[in-house]
Amino acid sequence: MMAVMDDAKMVTLDGSEGEGGGQMLRSSLSLSLVTGTALRMVNVRAGRSKPGLLRQHLTALRAAAEVSGALVEGAELGSREVTFVPGRVRAGEYTFKVGTAGSATLVMQTVLPALLRAEGVSTLAFEGGTHNPMAPSYDFVARAFLPVVNRMGPTVTSAIERAGFYPAGGGRFTMSVTPARQLARIEIMARGAVLEREVEARVAGLPEGIAKRELVAAKEVLGWEWPCLRTKELPRSEGPGNVVVVTVGCEHATEVFVAIGEKGVAAEAVGAAVAAEAAAWLAAEVPVGEHLADQLLLPMALAGGGRFVTTEPSLHTTTNARVIERFLPVSIGWERRDERSWVVTVAERG
Repeated sequence: MMAVMDDAKMVTLDGSEGEGGGQMLRSSLSLSLVTGTALRMVNVRAGRSKPGLLRQHLTALRAAAEVSGALVEGAELGSREVTFVPGRVRAGEYTFKVGTAGSATLVMQTVLPALLRAEGVSTLAFEGGTHNPMAPSYDFVARAFLPVVNRMGPTVTSAIERAGFYPAGGGRFTMSVTPARQLARIEIMARGAVLEREVEARVAGLPEGIAKRELVAAKEVLGWEWPCLRTKELPRSEGPGNVVVVTVGCEHATEVFVAIGEKGVAAEAVGAAVAAEAAAWLAAEVPVGEHLADQLLLPMALAGGGRFVTTEPSLHTTTNARVIERFLPVSIGWERRDERSWVVTVAERG
């Protein structure tokens, strides 16, 4: 049995509050590791059609325990209450396997913040889904998120060995994390010049014609020239799978938009949808998109502050902000700048 802790040393969260999804658990586990504060969460993922821990959430919980020697209660599929008492975070060599098509990038999201300030280099391998609906894709992590993290002081490199598409999974990517003793505060207030535009439609074990139809639809929405658009055939062993990735590289930030092909959804609809998302971000003239905004809050809070300009914060983002404020002495606020953009500020309290 786990020893009973003084409630004053434990943060208790209700997973039904705010957005009510798995982000609350992942962020609170990260913050528990970083601060050494014990966590109790009730009503885990209460806002989802299948509440409680799914495979990817259970893997994230076990990964957080592994890197710190934590004591855990509720580490089982379907559990709706979790208690997590962290030990000291240990740099090292780790492999985390989701075991299904569940998102491996969400597991990474849980352990990376703590390892950014660990004492020593870590080598990580993640196995599971790399391109899933409702989760950051590997492309987004590698091209949009990690470059900003590296500007804050650490050196994080990544490489994908094989893609893992929903619903089959089976993907694998690796990371090397060289930590920084203190993360640097940064601001991303302007996009700067657009340096790169690319749409890549990938297929694995599916006809290339699907990718070509997606590109035609994306081109109609974005109006980009054909040299910016291309298809890529992945090994059949990585399929069946299909993804369209739109990358816009700018002076001060890179954004990545992804749509996953699904059975019963026309290729034209997939290409047009992801292109429309990218076009809306371009029209807003902000450097940070909705999903990157959500991801940047925690590292900026660990740095003690930061600012960026984005679109109107989502419920996902505001819920994440409230969780961070429970563990760290920071306040996170947002202020409308104009019709299409908001300034998000992370600042030390007091």
